[in-house]
Amino acid sequence: MQRTPQHPSQAAIFSLIGNTPLVQVTRMDTGPCQLFLKLESQNPGGSIKDRIGRAMIEAAELDGSLKPGGVVVEATAGNTGLGLALVARIKGYRVVLAVPDKMAAEKVLHLKALGAEIHLTRSDVGKGHPEYYQDYAARLAREIPGAWFADQFNNPANPRAHETTTGPELWEQTSHELDAIVVGVGSSGTLTGLSNYFGRVQPDLEFVLADPKGSILAEYVNTGHLASEAGSWAVEGIGEDFIPGIADLSRVRSAYTITDEESFHTARALLQQEGILAGSSTGTLLAAALKYCRAQTSPKRVATFVCDTGTRYLTKVYSDGWMVDQGLLQRPKMGDLRDLVGRRFDAGEVVTVAPTDTLLTAFNRMRSSDLAQMPVIDQGRLVGIIDESDLLLHVTTEARHFGSHVADTMTAQLQTLRPSASMQDLRGILDRGLTAVILDDDRVDGLRFYGLITRFDLLNHLRRTLS
Repeated sequence: MQRTPQHPSQAAIFSLIGNTPLVQVTRMDTGPCQLFLKLESQNPGGSIKDRIGRAMIEAAELDGSLKPGGVVVEATAGNTGLGLALVARIKGYRVVLAVPDKMAAEKVLHLKALGAEIHLTRSDVGKGHPEYYQDYAARLAREIPGAWFADQFNNPANPRAHETTTGPELWEQTSHELDAIVVGVGSSGTLTGLSNYFGRVQPDLEFVLADPKGSILAEYVNTGHLASEAGSWAVEGIGEDFIPGIADLSRVRSAYTITDEESFHTARALLQQEGILAGSSTGTLLAAALKYCRAQTSPKRVATFVCDTGTRYLTKVYSDGWMVDQGLLQRPKMGDLRDLVGRRFDAGEVVTVAPTDTLLTAFNRMRSSDLAQMPVIDQGRLVGIIDESDLLLHVTTEARHFGSHVADTMTAQLQTLRPSASMQDLRGILDRGLTAVILDDDRVDGLRFYGLITRFDLLNHLRRTLS
């Protein structure tokens, strides 16, 4: 029998939203409890937000607030935007998003690939500021003809999606045996929707809040008071400086405050121990879930979420260099200029070229690693540096010069410092627009190369030490 073709607005990809698998944590210490992870990363857009993206758009179509040819506008930490863009672009809508500038580059690139228009906003300002991403999006929605503001923080279709899909799935997958759920709050749609559902089928189920340090929500749950001022956090997608309009925190029994460092390290541990690649908010949820499980004195069945895929955070959570820059991964302190080196050669963190490599090889490595310069290493020893200026001087006249050797172009007269040199000595080199090369004596190999210090490295060091 021939199948009736689907309506264009009901693309086959929509059938893959939801019904995500549930897996048990087996290689991490969960105390006396069983801990289960619902893999929302397996949604086609890679996150739990696919559910609300579809639900909010279809509700707006139904009530007429989103008309054919309309524009979907939203404020998003990335994943809601991806869920909305996935659905909206297939349905033929234009998508305009306000995104805080702390979001992972992978999310922004994914959104642009879907055809969304991105407005980067400041992540260092709060609600009420014109550059705050929600206020910015609301202004765009007022200014753009035919715009519909998804407004996930106040849209009842957001929690309804979890009440009608996520909750029933979780209940069935746990065979109606579930004692606690650990959730985070961004828009609060997941918590509110699950609270509504489990309030009917399992009123005694305990909700546990996982909250990034700096967010006001954990303190509010634990004390009933709102903090006068929120802090800042690097985890994306959860934590707030206000109580969302759709939030129902009445069923939350306890709350854990989780630092960025613990969140990121727990996400990395999840990959190493369970083989699950997840984002930063999953690290927060899992860290809180493990604390909760280990604190129990009797067995419980506990669930939490892999909120999104870790492929969106390869340059952040899973990058040692970025983690060091942010102060989230600590190297042993040397007490000298080696502490300022952003990427350590002796730790295998430096991209290099050989003097016999071509300029094209140097260019390709600089481009792929987003570098302006690279050390030139010959048999383990530093022999020079090549940078963008060297390349430009050599290849401007003829493209065939890209085939020349690095040795013919590199700078061999280096500005070197011992690790014991003073900060004043370092500033003397950097203030001339040069890069400092940190070398030290080695009784066997001569000079040991530790790495380069650029002005950015110095700024990053000052940011960490002065904050």
